[in-house]
Amino acid sequence: MPLVDHDDSVLVVIDAQEGFFGDGLPGGDGEQARQALARMTWLVKVGRRLGVPAVITEEDPETHGATFAPIAALLPQETAIVKPTFSLTGTPRVVDRIERTGRTTAVLVGFETDVCVAQSAMGLKECGMRVVVVEDAVFSPGEMHRRGLERMVAEGVELNHCKGLAYEWTRTVENSRSVLSDPEVGEAPFRL
Repeated sequence: MPLVDHDDSVLVVIDAQEGFFGDGLPGGDGEQARQALARMTWLVKVGRRLGVPAVITEEDPETHGATFAPIAALLPQETAIVKPTFSLTGTPRVVDRIERTGRTTAVLVGFETDVCVAQSAMGLKECGMRVVVVEDAVFSPGEMHRRGLERMVAEGVELNHCKGLAYEWTRTVENSRSVLSDPEVGEAPFRL
């Protein structure tokens, strides 16, 4: 597979809502969810700096709440689209928004790895898109995170990670220094 090109990417933020990471998560799961959110937020900043369009979905916001406020604040022009389906491809309005970007690589982050992210990834792949799931910017509690990743890989979905994707998007030492040290991008939630 070729490197992921930021000029051909659309960042899809799937259901990054408090109901999926709130106080109800025990111990390590809560910490992993917060780490995934920090990475999602940072990746949205990198994408915004590079001009990567974003699409945001929300599942049942009356129950799960709105998109994580720091992410929503970065994308005020992007109204979250409510999806009543687990796969975003079951919601024509979401598919239309993705297609209108003119991009053919969907980069997925969000909740939950084994359900909405996995079903969306497989659905977008069936629609003919290249699909890259950022494995450290998605989350499901317990063993379901790993199971979701395994299922997607078995279906031919590509995995990447925040650091790897950021460097693929920037491509050169000069560009990476310019983008990744930009104060608007801020410090990465991991060592670069």
